[in-house]
Amino acid sequence: MLIRICSRDGLERVTIDNAHITVSHLKTLIQSQLQIPVQNQTLSTNQNLLLAKTPSDLQKFTNMSNPNTPLSSLNISHGSILFLSYEGERSIKGPAVQPSGSFGSKMTMDDLIAKQMRVSRQETPHCDSVSFDRDCADVFQHYVNETLAFAVKRGGFMYGTVSEDKKVKVDFIYESPQQGTEDVLFVLRDTEEEKMVDAIAAGLGMKKVGFIFTQTIMQNKKDYTLSKREVLRAVEYHAESGMEEWVTAEGWFESEIKEGDDPKLSKMKKDVVVGVKDIKEVDNDFFLVVVKILDHQGLLSSTFPIENRITQVTMRALKNHLDRAQSLPLVKRISDFHLLLFLAREGPQVSMRLQKGYMQQQFDIVP
Repeated sequence: MLIRICSRDGLERVTIDNAHITVSHLKTLIQSQLQIPVQNQTLSTNQNLLLAKTPSDLQKFTNMSNPNTPLSSLNISHGSILFLSYEGERSIKGPAVQPSGSFGSKMTMDDLIAKQMRVSRQETPHCDSVSFDRDCADVFQHYVNETLAFAVKRGGFMYGTVSEDKKVKVDFIYESPQQGTEDVLFVLRDTEEEKMVDAIAAGLGMKKVGFIFTQTIMQNKKDYTLSKREVLRAVEYHAESGMEEWVTAEGWFESEIKEGDDPKLSKMKKDVVVGVKDIKEVDNDFFLVVVKILDHQGLLSSTFPIENRITQVTMRALKNHLDRAQSLPLVKRISDFHLLLFLAREGPQVSMRLQKGYMQQQFDIVP
């Protein structure tokens, strides 16, 4: 079994034998697989653990404090997410980086001018417009409005197509594991799950085309539209997108954010030219470009429960979905990205049972 462990470092995976092991055994496995000492660990099924700042805050999370508690008694199963707070520091292996530079090479004045870092407003967007599938947009907005009440930030990766004339269509939104607060959205990316999402999108003739995120009701009381954290996230996602119409600011931004920093300004590693001034802090409004927003009705539905939200998606949800759509053709019944992701996550056993059910025209899937 795989258990997903969400900490301040992001989302990682721990392999366990079965759900009948105890909390104590799980902590030992976390120590051996993630190199976090048992005595430094605080575990909980409550995501608010990640917001705890003091030892007294940590003591409020008690549902996994008994070392003899079996995981099965906490409804923990394959793919479940647990939240981990720990004391101390550790090293996490990252991707290899190949350094490059021009040390020892001759440079002319024209070369120096060409390498000068300039920041100016982008007058024309890289895409002509963005059109959202009505159903996927409604489901995302409804959750943010009705469940979260715009009190915390929420985000998701947009998938769809880009036409030759740079028109973007968004047909579904994948909501990765995340933790939102009033001011910050922590995106806790699950690499394995994102591979499944990308594979499903490719099978549908789609790809990742952007990232959507919300602001909170308190944003109206602040004097900026985009925070420096959000600018850094945009740069990061642009850099990994591989889309030629996206531009990356290679090594320009100072990624460390200190307490007291002005959120409406982005710090640069070196002086940049804005207008005729050399400065190290740039107003985030320089990075905003207005794009036309349209809507359309796509081929996918958005009626299956959404992944990585407060309520965990179960086999009962699958049965209910299929029961509601009994009168529809097979293709229509499964034309929902969130349903396809659920099937991919739960593995081939579910797919075999689903296939058997279709062949018999009976859906005997039970929770």
